Amino acid sequence: MYRWEITRAALAQRVLAIVRSDSYDHAHATADSLLSAGITSLEISLTTPFALEAVTTLIREVGDDAVIGAGTVLDGASARMAVDAGARFLVSPSLDPDVIRTGHRYGLPVFPGVATPTEAVRAMELGADALKLFPASAYGPRWVSDVRAALPQAAVVPTGGVTLAEAPDWIAAGAVACGMGSALSEGDRDTVSKRAAELLARLADVAPPLDSPHEPY
Repeated sequence: MYRWEITRAALAQRVLAIVRSDSYDHAHATADSLLSAGITSLEISLTTPFALEAVTTLIREVGDDAVIGAGTVLDGASARMAVDAGARFLVSPSLDPDVIRTGHRYGLPVFPGVATPTEAVRAMELGADALKLFPASAYGPRWVSDVRAALPQAAVVPTGGVTLAEAPDWIAAGAVACGMGSALSEGDRDTVSKRAAELLARLADVAPPLDSPHEPY
């Protein structure tokens, strides 16, 4: 798949699930619950023990049914390790040119972290495939609408403190997707399944999924 195809697939549901855990087993169980609930795109944070092993395992298990990436990728070395583990995309809380270069060298989209219009422009100049607004809790949906008034080409993915109640507001303001962690994944399998279904329905009411022929990326 080309980078733009992976990007569309990763953001198609308007939500990017984030798995960050204190153990491999818990990370795998959380990812399994999310995937079983119908989430088709998630990242495993590299702060999780044996995160890259989790990435490799999940990719082997889900095949083409979901897009599995690596998160909290801070430098070029970590980016290359994620590539070797089979990650389909890279996400970072910061803007590091080496992460973008490494991902692109091997055909992976990269979503670096930004927190200002200046960082957003710099990230786009470096070829970022989408922009992770981090931490979103320090801002609000108005940030997206205000910045995109000047930078309509910015594909913003607010992450960090995005709640279930606020996610549709972010999309309505112009965000292309929301990154969500524990707000989406906490609880048992039935709870996660019900929560995910409700969230996806609410997001679809605000904006069609990116795989819709009526919605250009």
